Order: sequence, then C-alpha cells, then structure tokens
Amino acid sequence: MILARITLFLTFINFIQAQLPRVDPVKAEDYFVIEGDTIMRSEIELKEVIVFQPLKFISYEEAKRYILLRQRTLRVYQYAKLAADRLNILTERLDQITSNRKKRKYLRLIEDFIYNEFELELKKLSRSQGKILIKLIHRQTGNTTHQLVKELRNGWRALVYQTTASLFKLSLKDTYNPKEIYEDYLIEDILQRAFSEERLERQNTALDYDLDALYIYWKENKPKFQDKKPS
Repeated sequence: MILARITLFLTFINFIQAQLPRVDPVKAEDYFVIEGDTIMRSEIELKEVIVFQPLKFISYEEAKRYILLRQRTLRVYQYAKLAADRLNILTERLDQITSNRKKRKYLRLIEDFIYNEFELELKKLSRSQGKILIKLIHRQTGNTTHQLVKELRNGWRALVYQTTASLFKLSLKDTYNPKEIYEDYLIEDILQRAFSEERLERQNTALDYDLDALYIYWKENKPKFQDKKPS
C-alpha cells in the first residue's frame, strides 16, 4: 500500500515537471545582487544617467539670460554640426586628389557649397546667434571660422569676410573657451544637458571638456552678474 502511494506520488511529480516550460540554465552574470536581493537582469533595463550640477541664478534677469542663451544655442548647433560633418567629408576627398588642376576645381565646388548651404543660412541668424555659431564651429572642428575660410578660399576672401563680420561686431577669429569665458561655459552646460535629454544629437568634436571640472572652477570664479541686455 505504501509502495503504491509512493509510486503514485512520483508519477504525479513527473507529470507536473512534464507540464512546466523548459528553462535554460541560469548563469551568475544574468543576475544583479542589490542589498542581498537577487534580481534578473532581464527585469531591469539600466540606462546611463548623467547627474548635472544645479544651476544657481542670483536674479530673475540672470535666469532669463540663461534661457535666452539656451534658445540661441539649440537653434544654431545644427548648423555647426552640419558644417563639421560636411567639412570632414570635403577635406577627406580633397586629400585623395593628386592633380592640382582637379584640386582647384574641387575647391571651387567647396566654395559653392559654402555659399549655398552656409552663408545663406548665416544671413537668417541674428548677430547674437551668429556669434554663438562662430564659437560652436571652433568647438566642433578645432579651427576658427576665419581659419576654415582661409583654407578653403584664398587669404583675400578671408580678409573680406573678417571685415564684413566686423561691421556686425562679430569676429570670425573668435574661439570657444569654456575655461576662460563664462558664457562659453554656460553654452557647454546647455549642450551637455541637451545631449543627455536627446534634444540634440551628440557628435565627436575636436574640443572636449569636463563639465564637472568647469563647474567647480566657475563656482569659485563666477563673474559678477550685471543687469544688462544680452549681447
């Protein structure tokens, strides 16, 4: 009788096991251990989270200036990124051309490209937006706008462009330097936050900065805010 019951019990267990779905062997790396609890990795999708330092403004006007700078930066970044993307392609192709005649012809094509896709867009920007764009081009490429124009056109054209820009109180020789210029630090902060929020597409750049290090520096060396209209 007892033997029959044991046999019946084992048969029941085998039946239950046959109904269960087959589970692949579990490896240790398939789990997280958090405060003593074991959790399958498949149950948690971890996304990289960047924690930014808090921004502190001493007045409403200073906060408003930051918001205005953010709007301008987000608008012109696409042009700086486009310029860097196209410039990389153009220069790579130029390096592959051995004939001087073909190089001159190709440079004329580059000149047309700059005029049709870059200068005309610049004319739509305000002076403040143009100033930020000039800085961002330096950030993306490592060269000032003046240097790029001088390389792709002749020196005389670069001089003309510099003179024309000066009429609008802009300099094509402006550089991007968040370590020394507070507004450039704010621009870097705006960009890094926008990249993290996926509002802007991140691009490999010639110039790269540690935002935390910049924050620490400017926390101690922040210039005294003056209540004046944004440049």
